Amino acid sequence: MGVSEEHEALRTQVRRFVEREVIPYAEAWERDGQMPRSVIRRMGELGMLGLRFSSQYGGADADTIASVVFAEELGRSTFGGFAITILTQTDTASPPLAAVGTPEQKERFLPAIVRGDCVVAIAMTEPDVGSDIGALQMRAARDGESWVLDGAKTFVTNGVNADLYVVAARTDSSVKPSQGVSLFLVEKGTQGLRVERRLEKMGWRSSDTAQLSFDACRVPASALLGERNRGFAALMKNVQNERLVLAAQAIGESQAAIALTLNYVRLRKAFGATLWDKQAIRQRLAMLAARVESARYFLYGVAGLDARGVNCVKEVSMIKALCGELANEVVDDCVQFHGGSGYMNGTPIERMYRDARVHAIGGGATEVMLEEVAKRM
Repeated sequence: MGVSEEHEALRTQVRRFVEREVIPYAEAWERDGQMPRSVIRRMGELGMLGLRFSSQYGGADADTIASVVFAEELGRSTFGGFAITILTQTDTASPPLAAVGTPEQKERFLPAIVRGDCVVAIAMTEPDVGSDIGALQMRAARDGESWVLDGAKTFVTNGVNADLYVVAARTDSSVKPSQGVSLFLVEKGTQGLRVERRLEKMGWRSSDTAQLSFDACRVPASALLGERNRGFAALMKNVQNERLVLAAQAIGESQAAIALTLNYVRLRKAFGATLWDKQAIRQRLAMLAARVESARYFLYGVAGLDARGVNCVKEVSMIKALCGELANEVVDDCVQFHGGSGYMNGTPIERMYRDARVHAIGGGATEVMLEEVAKRM
């Protein structure tokens, strides 16, 4: 699968961290609707938040496979909200800064992001147009030495507690929609930026999600991230990596759901024997395990292609669609095998069932991914 000793050392490190510093406490984070900042800082201290960034900014200069290993182990925690909070920091919101930021922007923000001192979010989706970049309604207008942003964003992961927002806004309406979008760095506390409300979700409850408003929000000219009107291209530089880590998170969750269910059916007795003694149940779990392992090998193969710079949009779209749907199928069967206890609030498999649903939606819905595949067939 192209996994080196360094990758496996990372896996061991992340797994130990999750077992010791996440699983014993994460139920409380679910109730609180957010994670403590201290956990993010601790991951920064351990070098987990800058895997893909240059050592110049405190990063590890690692490859796509390292990101996949990292995301898979976060998914294995069984706490999707924790996992997506961290992956937004490392693989969704900060890569555009690393890719197209000026030396001054990167020097100012990236070391703090890698340390966990600066929590970052990306504000792209809008209430009326979803994630269709070409249809963005938020505007940014140049006014002297400033840019003035007006509009609203929603479904912003880390949006309540972020220190820095990467914001997509339309800067030119006279060109093709996808060519008239720019990115901006907006810091917490900027006048005109307001967290309108914390959004309550079906799952991922330990991940804070916000709706934001920008009302004559004035930022300096130096807040422009990358070239004017080239924001869509800047976002596309990272989209394959983002979809790979989401697929890896889904695989990690699927593995954990099967492990939980195996432990349960081996102990739960019904009609004079354990559930594991029922041929239909153990064979269904065996087939799920086979499909998850097959998808996992495909995932690492695609990550290897991306690490080598191969154009693999079709394969990434395939694996994102496959893993998102598979995670939902796995946890659905696992809830069934838990019986009534799987339907009770507070059980791990019930939480995982809620968390898994978004894997077929976020980061590119299954239908969108399949269209990307079909266009390249």
